[in-house]
Amino acid sequence: MPSRSGVKNPIRLTPGAAGTHRSPVGVTVSCPRCGGSVRPPDLMNPDWRCDGCGPVAPLHVAEHIGPEIVESVTAHTANGHSRIPLWCPWPLLPGWTVTGVGWAGDERTGVRATALAYSGPAPLGDGPADIVLVAEEPGVGLGNRLAGLPGLDLGDLIGTAMADCSGSHAKIKVGGHPTPLWSVKSPADRSAYAGEARGMWLYAVAWPASAGYLFAEHVVLHDLSEWVPPELVYGAPSPYLHGRA
Repeated sequence: MPSRSGVKNPIRLTPGAAGTHRSPVGVTVSCPRCGGSVRPPDLMNPDWRCDGCGPVAPLHVAEHIGPEIVESVTAHTANGHSRIPLWCPWPLLPGWTVTGVGWAGDERTGVRATALAYSGPAPLGDGPADIVLVAEEPGVGLGNRLAGLPGLDLGDLIGTAMADCSGSHAKIKVGGHPTPLWSVKSPADRSAYAGEARGMWLYAVAWPASAGYLFAEHVVLHDLSEWVPPELVYGAPSPYLHGRA
């Protein structure tokens, strides 16, 4: 039986789409909307539930990061009702490492959101920086929570951001396609850009706020569910994906 939030909970995932060996991957399970505890389905309720948020797509965050874990997650996301991309900057900027991976959903609904964290030197030289990329279906709530935004998804927020400027705040390439991102109002300790890619919301949340300047550069996002580059470099687990945000 899955455990409550913050408790180590081994979930067995297949390391490769064609693999037959199954090995445990330690994860924590929590509410994507508030980060609090969740309860698994029972005889009375078919959904995972948060006491404060109600039925949710539970957020699973792998406790460690490495190539086998990333491949396990991408195999898991490919088995859902809809295929959710796992976006990663590729190539990584010099000095940057992948520091965490998570997904929201369950066996009944399939994966409904993914998150990938990466860390490196801040662009203005003021210490380390962390960025989390989120791809999600409407209503999950993970991207808004990490960005410090109200509500369950971008909804009217993106329309307001678009109306406040004559063009997008950043243009990146996502899956080979130029993709505009807009800056959305977030707490002072972070910056958040948002847009749409492959019919889903795309969030890029950066700590500290100045790390958002990275998106003024030529950023290319690659879907790791299509191919995991063997040259990816991995680092210590991201505090923001593990509950700090």
